[in-house]
This record gives sequence, C-alpha cells and structure tokens, in this order.
Amino acid sequence: MRNGRSMRRPVRVALAAVLSLTALASCSSIAPGGQYAEASHDIGTPVTDQDLAAWNIDVAPDGRGLPAGSGDVATGAHLFAAKCAACHGAQGQGGLGDPLIGGQGTLASAKPKRTVGSYWPYATTLFDYIRRAMPYNAPESLSADEVYAVSAFLLNQNGIVPANTRLDAASLPRVVMPNHDGFVVDPRPGRL
Repeated sequence: MRNGRSMRRPVRVALAAVLSLTALASCSSIAPGGQYAEASHDIGTPVTDQDLAAWNIDVAPDGRGLPAGSGDVATGAHLFAAKCAACHGAQGQGGLGDPLIGGQGTLASAKPKRTVGSYWPYATTLFDYIRRAMPYNAPESLSADEVYAVSAFLLNQNGIVPANTRLDAASLPRVVMPNHDGFVVDPRPGRL
C-alpha cells in the first residue's frame, strides 16, 4: 500500500456494485410478472366529483372555497399553544418556524419583518395556508373550526380583529389586512 488511495478504490467499486444490484432488484419487483404486475392503476378512469372534492380545498381571496364552520379567538389561543407554539414560539414570535406576529410598519425598512400582520394581503390566504400545511408535522389535520379559530387568534394578536371575534365563511373575507394594497392586482379578467 503506497498510500491510502489504493485501499479506498476497491471499497468504492464494491459499494457501487452493491448499490447497482439493489437498484436492479427493486426494479425487477415492478417489472411485468412481478408482484405489482396485476395491480390496476385505472389510467383513463374519470375522476369522480367526490374524488376531486378531497383535493379541491383552495380558498380564493374573496372567500370562495371557505368551508362551513367557525372559530373564535379564545379557542384559537388554546389551539395555538397546543399545536403551533412549538415551532412559532409561545407568542408567535418565531422559533423553528417563521414569526407570525408583529412587523407592522417594517416593510419599507432595511430589515422588513414579513408576518401575517405586516405582509399578507388577505385573511383568507391565512386560512388556506393553515388548512393545507399546518401543523408542520400533521398537515391537513385541523378541522375547519380549528383553522377558523387559529386564524382568529393570529389576526387578533396582530391587532387586526378584536378579542371577541368569531370567524366563519362570511366574516373572514371581510377582514381587511394592513397590507391589502401592497400587492399588484392581477389584471386578467376574473382574477382578484
């Protein structure tokens, strides 16, 4: 052994061979005649309205797509403490996750703080995002009532709605966010 390189090359070649054989073995399990050969993938089968409804959960800025239900600030505070504070901090100040509260008046500064209360243009976007992506370890696990409640709590903590607020599909789109006019409007017909 002249240097450490002569011993490393055979190890790398052996590792590459093992990885290649593993890849071939996994491909053979899905090849015709393998265990998945008889599985039906329903390619070309029309999607039912029920199938589509499970995926069609987007919420538009004007509130189209908001589900039935409601939630209040007090309930949202308890839910936030239980399901959100571990990442976003006990007061929404940030931690592992982004800060959600504060930042008003900082967008034009050298160090803008982009939070729900300073940056987001629509309250319905808050609902949509929480519903789809939060909590981080269990996205789409919150009920509509829980999402309304957490939204109410965050909007209250940012000084946007009073402490006695109860949000639902009718009231949430009427919440005017501080940065509502801070974005360019989409000029295409039918867009908000």
